[in-house]
Amino acid sequence: MIRILSVLIWLAGSTATTLHADTTAEVEIQSLIRAVADSGCEFSRNGSLHSAEAAAEHLELKYAQGKRYADSAEAFIEHLATRSSWSGEPYWMICNGNKDFASHWLSARLALLRTP
Repeated sequence: MIRILSVLIWLAGSTATTLHADTTAEVEIQSLIRAVADSGCEFSRNGSLHSAEAAAEHLELKYAQGKRYADSAEAFIEHLATRSSWSGEPYWMICNGNKDFASHWLSARLALLRTP
């Protein structure tokens, strides 16, 4: 009986840790998508420029369809928000005339999010 109780307590703790990790990743990813929407930057995708709001909608759609590839904010950036899955071309953020890879821009925002 004590052995069963110990296993149940261990499983409960393990599940809580997993849920916390999933919640943290989800919050960070949604914060990154919101940062894109609020950026006022242009987003270059497959040679076309899109507004920040349209870029955020696109990233939200990719995340909704590809969550299995994004178990962390870093995985989201690497697997979903870096390049076009259709053409393989990189995504770009163009802010105040400065052009940067979306992966770099998002990684910098993630670092800011995590700064206490």
